[in-house]
Amino acid sequence: MEIKQIKYFLTVVESGSIGKAAQKLDVGASAISQQISKLEQELSIRLLQRNAFGVTPTPAGLAFLKHSQLILRQVNFAIDAAHSARLSGHVSLGFPPTITALIGIPLMKLMSERYPDIRLEIVETLSGNLIQAINSRQLDIAIIFTNEIDKQWSIQPLVREQMYLMARKEVLEEYGLAECIKSGIIQSQQIGDIPLVLPRQRHSLRKLLEHKIGQLNVVYEIDGLHLLMDSLIHLDLASVRPGSACLQEYKHKLQLLKLVEPEVERINYLVSLAEEELSPAALAAKSAIKACVKELIQNQIWPCSEIIL
Repeated sequence: MEIKQIKYFLTVVESGSIGKAAQKLDVGASAISQQISKLEQELSIRLLQRNAFGVTPTPAGLAFLKHSQLILRQVNFAIDAAHSARLSGHVSLGFPPTITALIGIPLMKLMSERYPDIRLEIVETLSGNLIQAINSRQLDIAIIFTNEIDKQWSIQPLVREQMYLMARKEVLEEYGLAECIKSGIIQSQQIGDIPLVLPRQRHSLRKLLEHKIGQLNVVYEIDGLHLLMDSLIHLDLASVRPGSACLQEYKHKLQLLKLVEPEVERINYLVSLAEEELSPAALAAKSAIKACVKELIQNQIWPCSEIIL
């Protein structure tokens, strides 16, 4: 016996006909007839008497009606109780700077709307530091740039980001890259002589670039996102970053050239304590992160990226 069958039965009795019940429920009349027939077969008794004027409950139907009303009322009480029981608790999240700049405020807004009683702690630091924090159980959930983490943790690919050479247009022209500016792409090996500002070698992005491209002309090492991006505005430097690093304040001041031959991509991984260890509040936060990331990419607020989940 299904709740749907009880609901259909009650609506038919209240409406006096299957046709009127179908209109009220916005369901096909044949679907209602089938469900009530199944209900009668399961109970081995006729509940409704069909006639030229519609339908009326049989004596058995009247007896069933009273209890059905009680059942449906209890179901509605259960639904209301579930909706009114708000999640609460503390959840610690960790994001690298580029991710915090994108997801921080949207996630906070989403969590405030959905789960106002959950208290968030958000840590912004490098991916390597986040791994250490996860391993020492200082964080419940994080986004990191490597899948090299203990197998005891839950980890899944979240986002794929393309890497771009970023600099002011005049800097690129000075290094003979006018054609690249027109095409919007640059071969990875062409950036060897360009003075770069990059994160330190312990940074996962630096390791990725040196693995994919080789020797780079790094003249400054800066881990902080805003100082690094500001240096591109005020100095004759370039950097290789995901498109998401070019925040709104830099978008109209810098030229972006996509790296090709080879393309350089970075995977963002969503990592957490094992699912069975996460609190209900942490599970809710993890779900909210996925929803937030998906919306940001679909609305092109997180540019030059592709959702993997």
